[in-house]
Amino acid sequence: MYISRQLKQQNIAEYLLYMWQVEDLIRANGCDIGQIRRNVVDTYPSLTDPQRQELTQWYEDLINMMHDEGVMQKGHLQINKNIIVWLTDLHLRLLRSPKFPYYSAAYYKALPFIVELRAKGADRDVPELETCFDAMYGVWMLKLQKKEVSEDTQKAVKAISDLLAMLAGYYIKEKKGELDLD
Repeated sequence: MYISRQLKQQNIAEYLLYMWQVEDLIRANGCDIGQIRRNVVDTYPSLTDPQRQELTQWYEDLINMMHDEGVMQKGHLQINKNIIVWLTDLHLRLLRSPKFPYYSAAYYKALPFIVELRAKGADRDVPELETCFDAMYGVWMLKLQKKEVSEDTQKAVKAISDLLAMLAGYYIKEKKGELDLD
């Protein structure tokens, strides 16, 4: 929760990937708040009792939302889907604006990899940016499992990561009212 707050303010792309990890962490603990308390909350010995209660409540609220939204086994919470929607809207506005040629260049550099991912079985019904986030999350999981990531995949991830980093920067600027798309 504390990490998510900080990431949401500083880097929306990292925030979204973190929240996907939290969803998987909840699933790995059987969507059980007792297990979350033992395996996650209690591993932070420096938390005060009120902080521990707040963190436990945050996880419990997420579990309830996952249950209510039917994403206990797979899928993403609506709050996380909304971020993809907002980022997709910003992405399209940046592409339409002549003021952001570097963003357009980053997109067109990543586009062949996005197309390839979608051709290899990625869900074509989701926005392109979700395909990008799926790729980043998948490679992150491979690295956590200490599995090899091919050179071609690393090249794709670099282009996608550069695009998402630029988009995240523009997102922050827009939230601060510092982005002029007209």
